Order: sequence, then structure tokens, then C-alpha cells
Amino acid sequence: MTLPDVFLTLGSNIEPKVNLQKAVDLLRTQCEVLAISSVYRTAPQGFHHQPDFLNMAVKLHTTLSANELKTDVLSEIERQLKRVRDPNNKNAPRTIDLDIALWGCQIFAYGQKPWHVPDADILRFAHVAIPLAEIAPDFVHPTEKKTLAEIAARFEMNGITRTTITISIHDEKRE
Repeated sequence: MTLPDVFLTLGSNIEPKVNLQKAVDLLRTQCEVLAISSVYRTAPQGFHHQPDFLNMAVKLHTTLSANELKTDVLSEIERQLKRVRDPNNKNAPRTIDLDIALWGCQIFAYGQKPWHVPDADILRFAHVAIPLAEIAPDFVHPTEKKTLAEIAARFEMNGITRTTITISIHDEKRE
């Protein structure tokens, strides 16, 4: 069985280096992590009176459905890393935020919210598009019919910088 390439985006601005590494480590216990992007520093969106965010992307394979991945793995990682959701501020500081950005070439909604694949934020925010394009530049966005590299090129690099923070995958280091 050929598994689709699944792409996640990760973000944190509370102990971000520690929480991004822990999130990747926990993902590796549940999925086959194939690639990770560099870590990028970006200013917060919406609510500006908080620390900058560190963002990255992960490419993986899983036998789970999107809903199972979100509820059984991603939400569980957020719980383990003590993610607090402020009902009055969806842009509040967070230990970790994990979202499914792409699921192969599929287009669908899932879960109770519902969430959407592809994630609309790929087209809205540099901190989503640029890390995804780094690990899969030639991947064609299922609705835009443009590569992730082409989508990322639409964004100015103002406000987003690649960091020297190292997150490990398997036994190698990614800087």
C-alpha cells in the first residue's frame, strides 16, 4: 500500500526549541517522519503582545486517517506539551500547535471543527508556506495547481527568518 505524503506545520512561542523537539520526537513514536524543515522565526499573527513564534514543517507517512491523526496523535501531543487554548484569544501564546497542511493531493474536510485539507493558511502566511516549500518544493498544491516553491515565492521574507536552531530527526541534526 502506498501511503500519501502528509505535511504538518508546527509552531511554538513558549519554550519553542524544547517544545518543537519534543513534538517531533513524539510524532516519531506514532508516524514515519520522512523530513523536517528548518526552523523559522516569525512575528505573532493577530495578537502582537507576545514572543515571536518558531515554525517548521514535517513530512510523514501514517496509516491513520486524517481525523485519527488529528485527534489521537496531534491533539494528544498538544495535551502532553500542555497546550492551553484561550477561548477569548485564538492567537494566544502556545507551547505547541500542530496542524495538518496537506494530505497527498487530496481535498477534504474532517473532524468536528471541521478542519480543511489543504490548509488555507498555506496561501495566507509565509510561516506556513516557506517551511513546506523547503521540504517539498516541487509538490503541487491540490487546488492552486502551483508548486509549494511557487507559492512560497509569493511571500516577502520580511518578518520571517531562518534560525540556527537544531531539531533532530532520527540520528541526524537539521539546522
